[in-house]
Amino acid sequence: MPETPSAQFEEIQIPLPEPVDDLESVTGVLGVPEWWPTGSRISVVFAQASAGPDPLLEAVQRALTERKILTLRFPMPFMQAGRRRPDEMRTMAKTYEAAVNMLGRDPTAAPAHVFMGGKSLGALVAANAATGRTRVEGIFFLGFPLHKQDNPATLRSERLFRVVNPMLFIQGSKDRNCDLPALRSTLGRVGAPVQLHVVNDADHGLRVPKKSGRTAEQVVQEVLITLESWIHHTLGE
Repeated sequence: MPETPSAQFEEIQIPLPEPVDDLESVTGVLGVPEWWPTGSRISVVFAQASAGPDPLLEAVQRALTERKILTLRFPMPFMQAGRRRPDEMRTMAKTYEAAVNMLGRDPTAAPAHVFMGGKSLGALVAANAATGRTRVEGIFFLGFPLHKQDNPATLRSERLFRVVNPMLFIQGSKDRNCDLPALRSTLGRVGAPVQLHVVNDADHGLRVPKKSGRTAEQVVQEVLITLESWIHHTLGE
């Protein structure tokens, strides 16, 4: 007999609070663990960095779902529409809020604990959404774009000082969009609990060159272990 899959993945439509360039929703991927909603009822929401495939995000989502965590991954409206110019931050933050709210549409299966985050631009959107009405346990950032490429003179750090939840930063040591000394200085001045994990040899997309001797799969495992450990530590488990 064929083996029953331990997790199910399905595309869902996330309604936008208001239409954006004729779009009324964005398409997310919901990962539902086996036997949900039993257990700790933890959920993790990812905002994507772009419209295209992201092997790292996809692998981390699948692994977390197989570890009995409800997951949701979704794009911003401009990504769905195939546009290059990002939406206004207000629009993207409200899209994020709508995605989190989708998890509570069925009260009998709603998560008890929600963690929100994203990669690159998605991380920046998560930081903005976290200071709104969205209630979460913690926020994680995969390649937070602290500044424009090679230009740490102007930092995108204002929102970080408004976050009250625990934050996790997973950054590449060769990220040209996040000067690590500048990030460490910033994190030393925020009021919320913070944790920084640096992935050696990784760039802004958390990719490593072949000459590093490391594989993409090893980076996925590093990110997964760091994120999962932080989630359980934040919950006091």
